[in-house]
Amino acid sequence: MLRAAALMGIVPAQFWKLSLREWRALTTPSGPALPRKEFDLMMKTRPDERTEANG
Repeated sequence: MLRAAALMGIVPAQFWKLSLREWRALTTPSGPALPRKEFDLMMKTRPDERTEANG
């Protein structure tokens, strides 16, 4: 695992600080990317912060 981390540019000190959850997030293949149209819709319908534009 340390070798895989090194190939990703993670130095040993950083590797040993990773939780198992963080390691799995880095090494587990993810699904397809969210299409831009769906991302824009999500941002419009579920904004992070309220602004004048979104109420």
